[in-house]
Amino acid sequence: MNPKHIVVAITGASGAPYARALLRHLAEAGDGIQVHLVASSAGRLVYKLEMGVALEDDLPAGIRFYDEKDFTAPCASGSFPTAGMVVVPCSMGTLGALAGGLSQNLIHRAADVCLKEGRSLILVPRETPLNRIHLTNMLRLAEAGATILPAMPGFYHSPRNLEDLVRFITARILDQLGLEQHLVPPWEGTSPGSE
Repeated sequence: MNPKHIVVAITGASGAPYARALLRHLAEAGDGIQVHLVASSAGRLVYKLEMGVALEDDLPAGIRFYDEKDFTAPCASGSFPTAGMVVVPCSMGTLGALAGGLSQNLIHRAADVCLKEGRSLILVPRETPLNRIHLTNMLRLAEAGATILPAMPGFYHSPRNLEDLVRFITARILDQLGLEQHLVPPWEGTSPGSE
């Protein structure tokens, strides 16, 4: 069976717990998934600040890790088949570069490949408040085919702790990738007469 290649990128916004949870879930999922990880220098810095450990020392086994300057990585080419890409967390700087069609590093290039090839590109911005430039860039990317999935956890699943909130966003990312997840059960509405 050919592996299902998924690209994950970590940029310099706050939100390293989301990246960690996604990487762990993808690594444990099996199903022939091969994760290709790219992190910006700012993303690695924020990861260490938020998680207390260097990204390189915290990766699950089997993940292929590329330097952001490595334009020879497989995900830099449209001829390399991927099931999509997730940028988590997605900084506003990265969002702006993607909206402008820039390819200054491997993250930008891999995301551009997803857009031009019609593949799934999921952007997980974690910033507040949002200014007009941020919103315009999100709209441009949505119109180009990207999925904008802000790190805005819901509360209908009665989260008890921070991990539950992180799981909610991770589950939504997996849903968008079309992967099975058991992190958060789907909302099934309220039963009649429950009010």
